[in-house]
Amino acid sequence: MNKNAIKKFAIDARNKLIASVTDKAGMLGITPDNCSEAITKGADFEVYKTAAGTEVTLNKKQCEQRRKLVDQIHARGFEAVVEEVAYTWFNRICAIRFMEVNDYMYPVRVRVLSSEKEGKNEPDVVTMAPEIDWDFTDKEREEIIDAKMNNRLDDLFRMLFIKQCNLLHEVLPGLFEETEDYTEMLLNISFTNEDDVIRMLVDGIDEKDFNITSVDEDGKVAGQVEIIGWLYQYYNTEPKNKAFAKKTKITKEEVPAVTQLFTPDWIVRYMVENSLGRMWVEGHPDEELKSKWKYYLDEAEQEEFVQHELDKIKAEYATLKPEDIKLIDPCMGSGHILVYAFDVFMQIYENAGWSQRDAAQSIIQNNIYGLDIDDRAAQLSYFAVLMKARQYDRRILTRGIEPNVYAVQESNGINRGQLKYFGTGLTDTEKNVAVSQMEGLLNTLNDAKEYGSLLNVEDYDWELLEKFVENTDTESQISFDTYGLDETAEQLKRLIRIGKVMAQKYEIVATNPPYAGTSNLSAKMNNFVKKNYPDSKADLFAVFIERCGEILKKNGYQAMITQHSWMFLTSYEKLRMKLQQKTIINMAHLGARAFEEIAGEVVQTASFVLSKRKINNYIASCSRLVEASSQSKKEELYLQKKEIYYSRQENYEKIQGAPIAYWVSENIINAFDADKLLKDVVTASVGIQTGDNEKFIHLWWEIKKENINYGAMSIEDSYQDKKWFPYNKGGEYRKWYGNDATVIDWKNDGEDIIRNSQITGHHYQQYAEELKFKPLVTWSRISTGAPAFRIKKYGYLSDMAGFSMFSSIIDLKFIVAFCNSVVAKKFLEFLAPTLNYMIGPVTSMPIKSFDKNKEGILNEVNSAIKISKEDWDSFETSWDFKRHPLISVISQNRTLFDDITEVDLAECYTCWENECNERFNQLKANEEELNRIFIDIYGLQDELTPEVEDKDVTVRKADLQRDIKSLVSYAVGCMFGRYSLDEEGLVLAGQPFEAHFFEASAPVCGTGFAGASGASVPTGEFYYKTDDDVKKCTYNPDKDNIIPICDEEYFSDDIVSRFCEWVKIVYGEKSLETNLDFIAKALGNKGNTSREVIRNYFLNDFFKDHCNTYSVTGSGKRPIYWLFDSGKQNGFKALIYMHRYDADTVGRVRTDYLHRAQKYVETAMQSAQYTIDNATSSSEKSKATKAATKYTKQLAEMRIYDEAIAHVANQRIEIDLDDGVKVNYAKFQGVEVAQEGKKTLKVDLLAKI
Repeated sequence: MNKNAIKKFAIDARNKLIASVTDKAGMLGITPDNCSEAITKGADFEVYKTAAGTEVTLNKKQCEQRRKLVDQIHARGFEAVVEEVAYTWFNRICAIRFMEVNDYMYPVRVRVLSSEKEGKNEPDVVTMAPEIDWDFTDKEREEIIDAKMNNRLDDLFRMLFIKQCNLLHEVLPGLFEETEDYTEMLLNISFTNEDDVIRMLVDGIDEKDFNITSVDEDGKVAGQVEIIGWLYQYYNTEPKNKAFAKKTKITKEEVPAVTQLFTPDWIVRYMVENSLGRMWVEGHPDEELKSKWKYYLDEAEQEEFVQHELDKIKAEYATLKPEDIKLIDPCMGSGHILVYAFDVFMQIYENAGWSQRDAAQSIIQNNIYGLDIDDRAAQLSYFAVLMKARQYDRRILTRGIEPNVYAVQESNGINRGQLKYFGTGLTDTEKNVAVSQMEGLLNTLNDAKEYGSLLNVEDYDWELLEKFVENTDTESQISFDTYGLDETAEQLKRLIRIGKVMAQKYEIVATNPPYAGTSNLSAKMNNFVKKNYPDSKADLFAVFIERCGEILKKNGYQAMITQHSWMFLTSYEKLRMKLQQKTIINMAHLGARAFEEIAGEVVQTASFVLSKRKINNYIASCSRLVEASSQSKKEELYLQKKEIYYSRQENYEKIQGAPIAYWVSENIINAFDADKLLKDVVTASVGIQTGDNEKFIHLWWEIKKENINYGAMSIEDSYQDKKWFPYNKGGEYRKWYGNDATVIDWKNDGEDIIRNSQITGHHYQQYAEELKFKPLVTWSRISTGAPAFRIKKYGYLSDMAGFSMFSSIIDLKFIVAFCNSVVAKKFLEFLAPTLNYMIGPVTSMPIKSFDKNKEGILNEVNSAIKISKEDWDSFETSWDFKRHPLISVISQNRTLFDDITEVDLAECYTCWENECNERFNQLKANEEELNRIFIDIYGLQDELTPEVEDKDVTVRKADLQRDIKSLVSYAVGCMFGRYSLDEEGLVLAGQPFEAHFFEASAPVCGTGFAGASGASVPTGEFYYKTDDDVKKCTYNPDKDNIIPICDEEYFSDDIVSRFCEWVKIVYGEKSLETNLDFIAKALGNKGNTSREVIRNYFLNDFFKDHCNTYSVTGSGKRPIYWLFDSGKQNGFKALIYMHRYDADTVGRVRTDYLHRAQKYVETAMQSAQYTIDNATSSSEKSKATKAATKYTKQLAEMRIYDEAIAHVANQRIEIDLDDGVKVNYAKFQGVEVAQEGKKTLKVDLLAKI
């Protein structure tokens, strides 16, 4: 089945139909904004002005249809009505395609959308009309002949298509309602137009995908009724995306699209075979029948007393006849589960000796039931069930049998005042009972579209209600009150049929319920589930687990596929305790990627079968498929029956929270016999919610160095001058130490945040004061793998996403050691197997005494923390970074680098690589030793091994390109004075340049700079202040905080020449060219020489890499070096350092660099033009022409840029580092530049981040 083709058609067809319906409405004078009034009225006609301004005349019948359309638009809105009409015709077109391909057409087997003759576009119905036995009237025959003679074939096709729909109303009234209403007026289809829906369907989807007799190369049936389900799902693609994109709550109209998810075929088979199939063969053993069910999971061998209990239940099943078993899917969607249930019922009936024809009729009447909130889905389920029945009984469509599948309807529009006219022939007592019950039913179904099959309908006297509605007495009481009584009667009949299905109990419930967090749904739905299903209220799938159990008979089977979070999360613990009163029979635990349409880890599912009876010590069979990485691999693994675990429900209660940990061994369960849980020795807490993270949380490098307090010990320390404090906010997968990037505005105990919350109403919360700034162990709330735990000393506050544990009872080093062990990882596999590692599951791990192993644990954990800190601090995004490691290795390896005038950078890298490998291997050894210790403590030698995979060791190995790029970044930092070759760590980060550096303008003797002792200094050199003197800078920082990046070396402080000078000073002049070659090769940019490569790196990639380095997931890119960039032509680029920015920086960029760059380019262009005019060599001319073209483009770009930068320079914009990069950066973007005769141009002064 080509699902890509099906998806493309469904999406395109929806858009095409909506556009077509909208156009047709416009031709009736109806637009999204207005329903026009008639401009002329006659006895049997009306004239309207169309949306195009022309006039259209409608006959009496058309006028009535238009009035109904307008009423609907006023009641429901233009968009909703157009959507309804579009999907109505979509459903009918798809249904007819299915029927014609399978030769099911009624009353005559003739193709309506296509031809049996290959390559013929004209549908057979058009070719053969009027000779088809469709009981044409004389007028219709005349219209057919006239259309053919005048070549109006599309008009003829439309007429015949509508005729076919009306004929199908006789046998499929649930899908083909009478079309003599406004939907007919809005239909516009063509078979001659290749871009129309009909040709899109016939040409776009292979016919075999509709043909139930088709088989693929593996011999599997290729065409199935399930194609209707795929069409439904894909039709909903854009409405689903639209609903998710908006910020508001999901409405009841959007719920079907948002929650629609087509269940994989093999899961449907698993659910039906292990519920319906199981019930039958347990009461009527038949190995041959059971062998037909590929996904049937045999029962585990049970203990004798359990088997005795099971035998009693099976004896009850043995009394069942096929027609006694009722199965419902209360969230049926397009009917996939019902269709396969039909097949299994057919096998059961045949096993009991029934003919296929009689069985098909009985299955529809007695066995299969379905509900949904979506009318579209109900139509498709109705069609799918009847098409499945048609497979077994050729005359089923003419028998007048209606499937028990319905869309739940609301009673809101019922005229209750008319109830008094019903019940003719009933006694007064019967009538009073009927009215009372009818009122009760109507009350229950009020706003029923909000709640669907979650509503609990009482089991009324349905036969009495049917009699009540059947007979009315209006002959003697014809009045305004009785107007529309027939319509009311039809509505009541439908509600009775629906109510009856909702009220009765079933032997089997099988469904894939909607997955939707109730907090995203309407207030009505939220209140409803909180009141009626408090133990499962978080998500609709969990609510339906409860609801399905309510409509199940005793000893019935409940088969579902849901998200698996109910099995583990603490929020569903009460639900799990309720389910302990039932018995888990078996399970296919799917995990992530069970649906091929959903990638990633977000939707993780389990399919399971429950029995509505508690069978003590029953051993369930559970297939663990979570490791398989795709839908097909999960199916394959299931069929291999290798990963099957056998477990008793009673064991789950031994674990804190009673998770459904079916795969856990007895040894691990026994570990929970420990005296204490983690929660008994730690205090765990969520952190702060600021209400405005953009304002109050920044990355530390955005803030002025002197305004961050890294050493706070308690709340009292926040009442000082410094405003910002280290903030624990989760982060990437990293163990032991690190992820220190964010700071929070917490001056005076967060007074700014509190004040902002009071003013804006934004939600704000914090945690206990005694925990603030105290040592902690933290982990990230969300992780796609196992969580990683890190330890932090004094000085931190914590965020909502950075959960924390504190303790005055136990050394936190023991906690972080245990939590990062393979033992804790094993516990969390079942305590917290979702993406969220909440406090409850984490602190529910059992803690055993570490007393005998204290010294060993401390040795290993101290080493692990030290190594992880060394690794974290090796890169400049750490606030404890001191010097780039490719420089530090020189002093650490003096015997190797004895001549500092000739240091080979390649050898430095080798030393660094060895250092990284040693660190990596040592940390791996530390972790494996800790694993051994904890495995021994918990006695899990038979369960676990201590080995650690390389991917789980969270220190970095050397990476040549990454590390050379970071060296380049460090060099740029030295150029700006952020770093210095003479000092470790951060130098300038918000302080005035002159506070630390000065340039000697003349020989100085006497007092000296900044009070230092006098000295004679050469002019033009830079000096820096030390505690007792001034010293000459080994490498001079840039004085004006502007470093140009040009595609040619126009400036003396060009970044490439400055970088080469830096490399020469650091590694020596003798090795300069060798080292530049090494750097260029590592960078990998284009260029004929090393300097060209380096220049191209600065031009094209440096800023992008800088943004990626100075970014944190969730916070975005926060660069500290800002790139003034004129555009794609590389006319002008210059870097500045945000911490040295002042109000005159932009002006200096313009006058000292941009204007000079323009002159350089103008000169270069004149030179190129001279060559063009005078060169004799064609190659020289060609080269010069190419250069002149480049210069022309650059100058044009620079002129526009100059206008923009002039505007900003004149404003002398100030920035406040406390506002962070995002706010300050935006001040230089989107500058409007007027263009003569053109639209105003918006220019960004800085490169986009």
